[in-house]
Amino acid sequence: QVQLVESGGGLVEPGRSLKLSCAASKSTLDYYAIGWFRQAPGKEREGVACINGFDGKIYYADSAKGRFTISRDNVENAVNLQMDRLKPEDTAVYYCAAQDGRATMNLDDYEFWGQGTQVTVSS
Repeated sequence: QVQLVESGGGLVEPGRSLKLSCAASKSTLDYYAIGWFRQAPGKEREGVACINGFDGKIYYADSAKGRFTISRDNVENAVNLQMDRLKPEDTAVYYCAAQDGRATMNLDDYEFWGQGTQVTVSS
């Protein structure tokens, strides 16, 4: 059973930073690719960043490049999403997901999902 638990969301002012965490077992992180996705009100869920389990290769959506950093924390057994220089358009529910394969930005490839964490960027 793959369990994913997101944390770290909240209300933050534009230009500030926030770090999200996706906690999972070590075996999950070693085997599964982990992706971060987000869904804004009235919009479709979209990929933000993802990381392979087997080689740690990382991919970013264009909207995340240069501002967001995905990384694996081997002490906490988590995949983190560091979000810097946040903008109001980053406001969304952020989800992490796991898939048995190579990391992709296609949400249909992902089998297991966390419950989501709300990020609100507003002054």
